[in-house]
Amino acid sequence: MNTSATWIWYPGDFEIWLGNQFNNRRTERGAMFPPFWKQDSHWPTVVFTKTVVLDEDESVQVVAEGRYNFSIDGQLKFPHPSQHIPKGEHVLSVKVWNQATPPALFIQGKTIVSDATWQTTYEDKIWIDENGVAHGSGVYVPVGSWNLNDPDMPPSQFRLPRKELRPVSEEHLSDREKGLHGTLYDFGKEVFGYLKIFYLEKGSVNVYYGESREEALDKAHCETLDVLHPTAVSRRRETGPGSWYYELDSKAFRYVYIEYTQGDTWYDGIAVDYEYAPFDPERSGEFGCSDPEVNEIWKVSAYTMDLTTREFFVDGIKRDRWTWSGDAIQSYLMNYYLRFDTECVKRTIRQLRGKDPVTAHVNTIMDYTFYWFKSILDYYEYTGDIAFVREMYPRMQTLMDYVLGRTNSDGLAEGQPDDWIFVDWVDFPMHKRGVLAFEQILFAKSLEVMAQCGVLLIHPDASHYQALADQVKKKTRELFWDTQKHAYLHAIEDGVLNPQITKFPNMFAILYGFASDDEQQAILKQVLLNEAIEPITTPYMRFYELEALCMCGEHQRVLQEMKAYWGGMLREGATTFWEKYNPEERGTEHLAMYGRPYGKSLCHAWGASPIYLLGRYFLGVRPLKPGYEEYEVRPVVDAFEWMSGYVPTPFGRIQVIVYEGHVSVCSDGGHGTLIVGGRRYEIDGSGKYGTMVEIETGEVTHILID
Repeated sequence: MNTSATWIWYPGDFEIWLGNQFNNRRTERGAMFPPFWKQDSHWPTVVFTKTVVLDEDESVQVVAEGRYNFSIDGQLKFPHPSQHIPKGEHVLSVKVWNQATPPALFIQGKTIVSDATWQTTYEDKIWIDENGVAHGSGVYVPVGSWNLNDPDMPPSQFRLPRKELRPVSEEHLSDREKGLHGTLYDFGKEVFGYLKIFYLEKGSVNVYYGESREEALDKAHCETLDVLHPTAVSRRRETGPGSWYYELDSKAFRYVYIEYTQGDTWYDGIAVDYEYAPFDPERSGEFGCSDPEVNEIWKVSAYTMDLTTREFFVDGIKRDRWTWSGDAIQSYLMNYYLRFDTECVKRTIRQLRGKDPVTAHVNTIMDYTFYWFKSILDYYEYTGDIAFVREMYPRMQTLMDYVLGRTNSDGLAEGQPDDWIFVDWVDFPMHKRGVLAFEQILFAKSLEVMAQCGVLLIHPDASHYQALADQVKKKTRELFWDTQKHAYLHAIEDGVLNPQITKFPNMFAILYGFASDDEQQAILKQVLLNEAIEPITTPYMRFYELEALCMCGEHQRVLQEMKAYWGGMLREGATTFWEKYNPEERGTEHLAMYGRPYGKSLCHAWGASPIYLLGRYFLGVRPLKPGYEEYEVRPVVDAFEWMSGYVPTPFGRIQVIVYEGHVSVCSDGGHGTLIVGGRRYEIDGSGKYGTMVEIETGEVTHILID
């Protein structure tokens, strides 16, 4: 019997509320900058109920975040934090009201505890069970340091942990001609947190932040800044007798320039409370090889992912600091090969979806809605957590109803005036109106996801969704596949075919199974490797481009591209990977975007894709059945002189080593198959023995793991 209590709430409400707090922290030159899409809110009144059967009387402690009443068998009890429940069968009910934060409940008794067995409603009289089916509980099951099991720490008080970091150098500047009079601090690499200024007693200071030195020193154009006076009592933090500092709002930066605005200004240095999402290194992914540059690419990718993994998976830590579905689906995949933080995946998926009724695409972007659907099936394949699929399926249905209600007469997805058709940031002319082949491929995949999830849940609509997916695939092929050019053409605009060829629909045709093996090779030659086709310059779509190349067996080419592209950012001084990189740009051109000199994010989640590519396609580890119940390891044995790494799974880690003509695999569970040179070998999943294969001869040795 479970006797451990946890805070419970209406399903998704805490994620929606927390997401609103999270998304509205962004500032631009001191002004708040909220997201431009609809923001839902939590239900202010929620009822929690459970039927209990007691062999003896029991007292329970009741804590609620909000005003509440407590009833037994429909009889209200005098409000008291300790409630007495007589033996026998009883229906317990707690109604909680909270307009400011999600109504939440914590109950702890000998046998009665708040947990996933409670049901909840927001007074629509539809009870929600622990799987989110109309009648998941709002239970949030914390793991590791995401501890919401403390009655004295309600959900709204949750904070990420912090640690203090000091600058690695400081430079005093006084240049009247350039208008500089202050100190430039360098933290050595990109960080995220709360700046602290110690003992500011006189005068006032202006604080300019920069991901680059140039940005921090450009007072007129830097994206984030603060103005601080010693009279700012709300920012003063006492640390002891005669000891204090001023704390500023969270920012992302490497450099901080503090400008003295009065002649007698005095303070005693700065630090940052670095804020981070905790992880267990013993359960994390790792990668190393004989190429030092690739090792550095992996390390910087991992640091980029760690910085952009917060309460949710965020896009970039300096500028938007919002949750975007297109960014997030890549973060989820990288996360499965780095930290395997499944709770952050679920939080982000819930937050992005919001509530019914659906009135707009996710983030207002059609393609981002389609990615949202796929992210749920990806999650299931890596975790085996069917309860989450069951929780989200009703919201998948209502979102798909919205999508289907906006299709054209051919049943295809066509952008409406209030839709944003994103695809990618491009450096070449590309129309994004009408019926895009790219969007239809994503649309068909979304319908297939609906069908597959429906089959898992034995839902009667599964066959309907599959039929729709087949129709969209058939129509897309009829309209856009050019048998002479061996490519999907771009779009139909005002009834006229736009014959432009881009990489976007063609690489997704490979990724999502829209092309036969022969067609994949034709697309590879005619599109992906064709220098006449406009190149992709964002890490966002390079993620998919390089994955498609890996699926076509072009691992050596991918490795070269990785070293040229991500290695190019390293050679430009990157300490985290960027939102966009064009090797043809020079100097401060690398910092500009959106028509602003420092508009580009220099720490962007979609820049970390080498984590996924190296784990999935070079170590070669992927699940074959949900949650790695069955999996395969298909390493690239000739990419490096040696290669090793760990891939996290629900049951532990899978270790792969390629060294001196041998491949060895050690696993903590599951049923795995090692594939080397076309031969297949069973992997011991006991955690006691490893499987080692001599590449040339195929000889197998079972090795005892210390």
